[in-house]
Amino acid sequence: MYIQVNGAAIYCYTGGKAFDAAKPTVVFIHGVLNDHSVWALQSRYMANHGWNVLAIDLPGHCRSGGDAPATVEQSADFIGALLDAAGVQRAALVGHSWGSLIAMEAAARLKDRISHLVLVGTAFPMKVSPALIEASQTDPEKAMRMVNVFSRSTLSAPPSALGPGTWVFGAGMALGRKVLRSNTAVNVFHRGFVACDSYAGGEAAMTQLRCPVLFALGSQDQMTAPKAAQGLVKAAQAAGKQVQIAHLPVGHNQMTEAPEETLAAIRDFLRARSPEY
Repeated sequence: MYIQVNGAAIYCYTGGKAFDAAKPTVVFIHGVLNDHSVWALQSRYMANHGWNVLAIDLPGHCRSGGDAPATVEQSADFIGALLDAAGVQRAALVGHSWGSLIAMEAAARLKDRISHLVLVGTAFPMKVSPALIEASQTDPEKAMRMVNVFSRSTLSAPPSALGPGTWVFGAGMALGRKVLRSNTAVNVFHRGFVACDSYAGGEAAMTQLRCPVLFALGSQDQMTAPKAAQGLVKAAQAAGKQVQIAHLPVGHNQMTEAPEETLAAIRDFLRARSPEY
């Protein structure tokens, strides 16, 4: 469905179920050069098990209009505006990679409006190789190939992800090209990487959280190595937050490389609902 947010039509995949603002809601936030489709299994499952699902295309990406956000902070403000526009008083946030930074910053800003925070493939600081940042602007095809190799631990998709025989490298390249070409005004590849690389508020955001947080980390992740999330884990623990960690035996694309395990981690964490849920 589409929701008008800040004057732009924003696409939200609802998992095939009618949206009901009175039900508990989970917002899925994608990473750089992705869209809502990366959450296919997880979003459908949650929609069929009692949750509203808003698996979004970020502004300026694929089906969503508006200006593509240039910073994590801008994106976090958008999440607050999305909840307002949808009439959602409280929601869980699930973010992958760049989306994990967006979810974390949004949770810090929105305080009690966020019931749960799930950070999939996260790191802080989320520094991006200068060569990759440059290639994303000067040679996006080369940069996409680099990302689609470094971010995966397997080129054989599990049947529950995309179907038997799926060529995940080709699928990743096709999605990246689609997202990049969806915005002719801005290079969302380069803009997203710069937003990740320049974000400085991670540990401060952790101290502002008022919800439990789950870290879903890929043990073979070469894009956001598990050790790069330890600063956030320690900051959350030091601030007295409820912290859970799920270790997944895959790379950076946890949702498609270990779809069932990623879903189980998210599902079990969200089952610890607030009383009003």
